[in-house]
Amino acid sequence: MCQISVVIENNGDQEGVMDNVTSLQVTDEGVVLTTFFEEPLSVPDVVISRIDFLGGKVVLNREQKK
Repeated sequence: MCQISVVIENNGDQEGVMDNVTSLQVTDEGVVLTTFFEEPLSVPDVVISRIDFLGGKVVLNREQKK
């Protein structure tokens, strides 16, 4: 199985959000993360910065308000 870790990057530092993510849904408000055994987690005001498929990591950044 290919389960992913999701982090938020801020000024070069990465903060873990959730491990073993099985699904990521982009919404108008941000993203919703799902795992097998935890409740879905909504992360507001973020955008996907990059996805490292080989490393199994999705990097999010806080969305800048206009």
